Amino acid sequence: MSDRTVVRRRDLLRFTTAGSVDDGKSTLIGRMLFDSKQIFQDQLDQLERSSRLIGEEEVNLALLTDGLRAEREQGITIDVAYRYFSTARRKFIIADTPGHEQYTRNMVTGASTADLAVVLIDARNGVLPQSRRHGIIASLLGIPHMVVCVNKMDLVGYSQNRFEEIVSEYTAFAEKLNVHDIEFIPVSALHGDNVVDRSETMTWYTGSTLLHFLETVTVSADRNLVDFRFPVQYVIRPHQDFRGFAGQVVSGSIKPGEEVVVLPTHQRSRIRALHRYTEECSEAVEGESIVLTLEDEVDVSRGDMIVRRHNIPEVAGEFEATLCWMDEINDLDSTTSYIIQHTTQRAQAFVDKVLYELDVNTLHRRETHTLRLNEIGRVKVTASRPLFHDPYERNRATGAFILIDPNSNRTVAAGMIRHSSRETLEELKRERREESRDRSEPAAARNIQWDPGLVAPLDRMKRNRHKPVCVWFTGISGSGKSTIAKELEKTLFDKGYSVVRLDGDNLRHGLNADLGFSREDRRENIYRAGFLARLLYDYGHIVLCTFVSPYADDRMYVRRLFPAGAFLEVYVKCDLAEAQRRDPKGLYAKARDGEIKGLTGLDAPFEEPDSPETLADTTSTDVSEVSRRVLSLVLERVGEWER
Repeated sequence: MSDRTVVRRRDLLRFTTAGSVDDGKSTLIGRMLFDSKQIFQDQLDQLERSSRLIGEEEVNLALLTDGLRAEREQGITIDVAYRYFSTARRKFIIADTPGHEQYTRNMVTGASTADLAVVLIDARNGVLPQSRRHGIIASLLGIPHMVVCVNKMDLVGYSQNRFEEIVSEYTAFAEKLNVHDIEFIPVSALHGDNVVDRSETMTWYTGSTLLHFLETVTVSADRNLVDFRFPVQYVIRPHQDFRGFAGQVVSGSIKPGEEVVVLPTHQRSRIRALHRYTEECSEAVEGESIVLTLEDEVDVSRGDMIVRRHNIPEVAGEFEATLCWMDEINDLDSTTSYIIQHTTQRAQAFVDKVLYELDVNTLHRRETHTLRLNEIGRVKVTASRPLFHDPYERNRATGAFILIDPNSNRTVAAGMIRHSSRETLEELKRERREESRDRSEPAAARNIQWDPGLVAPLDRMKRNRHKPVCVWFTGISGSGKSTIAKELEKTLFDKGYSVVRLDGDNLRHGLNADLGFSREDRRENIYRAGFLARLLYDYGHIVLCTFVSPYADDRMYVRRLFPAGAFLEVYVKCDLAEAQRRDPKGLYAKARDGEIKGLTGLDAPFEEPDSPETLADTTSTDVSEVSRRVLSLVLERVGEWER
């Protein structure tokens, strides 16, 4: 086996460094590069000259990463400095990030792709608010491993007691964070103790040196090798006999012959071949840039995403996210339209609301209506088209995005998509009722708490062997909603799925019997139906809902009751003349005779959905064909457990 082959097989570790000003981050990196023989002679000569220019007799190893003149003059890190080096065991990319709070955005940028965070603490000063802030940011960014280097041990007499005090204090703090692997190492970056070589002074420390830990920490298990996600970068068409799709496998793996789905069209095909450079390959894995071809002529373009048939990401244009604001000029404005860049897709987007700002020093939440430079908060985002995403904690590649100012083309924010919480749903419920109906919740509701029970949603999925989903059929009377839903219910039931159907007329026989057909009563009808559907969803069912639901804001309200990707809106479209010809309930005839008023489509409006998950025009398409199409969409969304 050649040396070249060995190098190619070494894996890559991306890590970031963070610490308070003067904690010695840049010195630590310089020491690591110097002691591991990663500095060439001409670089060392330049370091000696630069050190003399700033009045230092010895070589200042921090100058290896503090490359800006302002950094060298002030002796602090301002920008993110990236350095590459390798050892016999592993390749490394270091992001040296600033420690000061005013450069939070720089730390977020440098740490966004890191597998591991190195947090420095000055042994003299102990755990400072900045030390906690760096841990919190690393946790928010989903960095799975953290190394706390207690630096400048030489200035506290290499005291074991001092080291253990800091370990105890930071361990207690870290219990609040989403970091599952944390290591503590006492070091002296200036003298090289426990950086590359083991310290001859701190013989009481028996753990790894920093470099040895970085070489041996297991990071492959942290990567998402399950969810195949392939955002299409561009279409390769060198001649009429070849049509391939180029991009990077951002997570998971794929082989020729596997069945895939193209989003957003949900068209199916199989992988014909995978091409890496000029050669075909038998498998493509996370991080590889490839060109793939499909067996069928499927319409695919830049921004689309190719995924496995039974492993579909969430498809939604509305979601909650943790947002770091990076713009120096303008604050976040909920009335401003931004460009959202998510994988290879771009769309118009609004930040509808700032739920709260997060104090990155204490984890406390503060109410606010905007975010300013370096501030981090939880927000609601609405994009002009659905994005194909996973929660950031599950898939950092498809859970991250940036916001761009369309006028200046500046990147103004970086975001991480999160799950909607039960608390947020309850807030939305109260907010919409107060705004739309000018009616407060009963006072007793403030003393009511949600009871989750003893059966977890995952347990229900395992028992049912599928995920739950809500399928919401909307359309005018006579369009075929109920016919499609009943046929779909029978098919799913026969296949062994746990499925229930909520029919608008059935609910008006009981739960909604007190409601009429005014605008307010129609809204209340949908609200009640929506919450009932959500309860059934929580109990693990596929919920089929057939309601005229003529108003877009009512349908949007119900959509927001469900997690992203769990609500499928099916617009059953039908020409009014054809619906009147069918008139299965005789409603149009009664309306013409003056027996009923306010019938949707005649003398009451129907607001067509802008972007339903699927549109079925039953004027020209057979209802059975529509049922098969909806069935296919539902089966893709619910998945299977060895059915």
